[in-house]
Amino acid sequence: MTELHLQCEPLAPLLGTWQGTGVGHYPTIDDFTYVEELVFSHVGKPFVSMIQRTRNRVTGEPLHSEAGYLRALPDGQLEFTIAQPSGVTEVHLGTVRTSDSGLVIELSSEHVGLTPTAKEVTSVRRELTVEGMRLYSELWMAAVGYTELVHHLRGELTRQD
Repeated sequence: MTELHLQCEPLAPLLGTWQGTGVGHYPTIDDFTYVEELVFSHVGKPFVSMIQRTRNRVTGEPLHSEAGYLRALPDGQLEFTIAQPSGVTEVHLGTVRTSDSGLVIELSSEHVGLTPTAKEVTSVRRELTVEGMRLYSELWMAAVGYTELVHHLRGELTRQD
């Protein structure tokens, strides 16, 4: 097994496969529930890769997916790049810190890129919290006519490996 890069050591609690459920809401859509899988892995370089997939909790149909790279910097700062098949890309800056119960990652978008057919998204904020075998994932966004960040998603996942 490849050794984790020294700069990524603060991210070690993220590594592995996480599964769970979540709830979503936004002013322009009906509330919904989903099943989520998040996989964080590494290859020994100063980044951690992320693959995320969600499905409708009732029908099992795919809802959303995204892939990205969380780059650890020497001073505890983070850069996170994400691509979505819906035509949205995100570049985030943020921090990682340990807490009494685990790990907290806070990220805010510096840039959101859109293909010509993507829905309008202007800003995103993400927070990941690891507490033992649990991972809490939250997302806020400004999109489709809303200029202020609005809470959109909250997932509660359990470590699978």
